Amino acid sequence: MENNNQGDDPFRLWIFGTLTFTTLLYWAIGSVYTLFDVTNQPAFLRRYKVQPGTNEPVDGDRLRKVIRQVLFNQFFTGPPLLLGLYYLMGPQTRESIRQLPTFPTVVWQLLACIVIEEFGFYYSHRLLHAGRIYKFIHKQHHEWTAPISITAMYSHPLENILSNLLPIGAGVYATGCHIAVAWLWFMLAIANTLHVHSGYHLPFLPSPEQHDFHHLKFNQCYGVLGFLDWLHGTNSLFMSSKQSERDYILTKFMPVREIHPDSENVSNGKTK
Repeated sequence: MENNNQGDDPFRLWIFGTLTFTTLLYWAIGSVYTLFDVTNQPAFLRRYKVQPGTNEPVDGDRLRKVIRQVLFNQFFTGPPLLLGLYYLMGPQTRESIRQLPTFPTVVWQLLACIVIEEFGFYYSHRLLHAGRIYKFIHKQHHEWTAPISITAMYSHPLENILSNLLPIGAGVYATGCHIAVAWLWFMLAIANTLHVHSGYHLPFLPSPEQHDFHHLKFNQCYGVLGFLDWLHGTNSLFMSSKQSERDYILTKFMPVREIHPDSENVSNGKTK
């Protein structure tokens, strides 16, 4: 007898499941950071701000504008890309959905997705900074010189497709990975971009210093990992800045700005 269970229907999982999963994840993480910015609580988190004094609290009108644009991008640019990805990857069956990949397969496919995204994001991002393209498309994202978490997808719809979604989806297509690997990859990518846009350098999380510096200076640090910025020399100003000294995963609870203060004459918050 044919199994009519809709829980392992490939189309439903790839389109509706992926859209639901990624949207809920984005707002679950983003809402926590947004709550910090709206309430300025808990107060001790201000010590972890990358740019102290910014968005304390965040402007309500600007925040509502971001929310509207992000929701538009999620529901009007996301589904067409998911449909395209689903059909490009070829026929899938309930049996293939039920067959989970091995651990080594998960590892190499995730690594491939990371590398592919780095190339796709870096070069598309640099393209968006070119002349009229920047003026009419990418400038919207750069309205925030001190970003907050949910501005990660605050962008022109064309930018969201070209620079946010395609570099992430390209690795899934290239590897032909299982939906479980795709969801794991989407989770890592979403969590990372929300954090590096958050404006907080929190302990045990990836450093947001490079991308925050990009929002501050515009023409530095275009990539995610930093390798292509090093290769093309698009991180030279960053490397000579105080922010580069803070660019690491913080493994203690002392804020990185107190470990590496702006002035060498400042230590632990006291002027010598």
